Amino acid sequence: MPHLFMFDALREATDEEMQKDQSVCILGEDVGHYGGSYKVTKDLHVKYGDLRVLDTPIAENSFMGMAIGAAITGLRPIVEGMNMSFLLLAFNQISNNAGMLRYTSGGNFQIPIVIRGPGGVGRQLGAEHSQRLEAYFQAIPGLKIVACSTPYNAKGLLKSAIRDNNPVIFFEHVLLYNLKEEIPNKEYYLPLDKAELVCKGSDLTIVTYSRMRYHVMQAVDILVKEYSYSLEVIDLISLKPIDIESVVDSLKKTNKLMIVEECMKTGGIAAEIIAQINDNCFDLLDAPIVRLSSQDIPTPYNGNLEKATIISPQQIVDSVKALLNSKI
Repeated sequence: MPHLFMFDALREATDEEMQKDQSVCILGEDVGHYGGSYKVTKDLHVKYGDLRVLDTPIAENSFMGMAIGAAITGLRPIVEGMNMSFLLLAFNQISNNAGMLRYTSGGNFQIPIVIRGPGGVGRQLGAEHSQRLEAYFQAIPGLKIVACSTPYNAKGLLKSAIRDNNPVIFFEHVLLYNLKEEIPNKEYYLPLDKAELVCKGSDLTIVTYSRMRYHVMQAVDILVKEYSYSLEVIDLISLKPIDIESVVDSLKKTNKLMIVEECMKTGGIAAEIIAQINDNCFDLLDAPIVRLSSQDIPTPYNGNLEKATIISPQQIVDSVKALLNSKI
């Protein structure tokens, strides 16, 4: 099996689906001749031409509207946000059109569109380029939201997203593109609505997603080696709909829950999970749910301050020890 970087896995997924279906097209800033801001679309314009891999002006609201119109007429557009933060300029199109038109048209229109690109806190990219938009989009009816975390799931999820008849927001973390992993030679697709059980355990369920998966696993390595804790880790992958069934199944074993996210604490993904657990299976909990989230401030440019705003592996270690040693 070949070893691929995540950006190559995403490119391979796009290439395979474009070969199979001539209705699949790409548009966005610098997706063509430049090859995308992180080279996910490199050289695809040579293979498929400048109309199927379309460089757009810097006008997010306009080209998002164009992509939604193309989806209504039967194409399957993939829109790359050079940085997902820029898509706030297209929020009106995504919410009022992509998310709603299938409903407001009485089902006459489908919106098979994938909106993908780099996001999350990078390394000194500044506040405007370090936003975590998953909570912004989660409240919009009609959208599916996916956060890939490995080259393997990135490829399988993107192929499924391209084939889905609903609008999919596809988050790729800016610091994960250079991850490398074995990818099967055979074709595969992964479900857009299922979490991944990363490791099994019985003492505590830790739910996370995207880059925080790796911070959690660093902490788990320390906690298993030094304290012999048995920790179950779930990578959500699907942020809308949230696979709450997988979380509940794990809670039935562990009865304790910690959520680790890069999203802001106020109104974040963890807040939604806590609400659903409290609504549906509060009696499974033997202790209060612990939520580790980024601080509710714009991400600083200064490197040390930037690190201080997001959760570190050591914070996860300390929080797990505190929770499992608690007498509650």
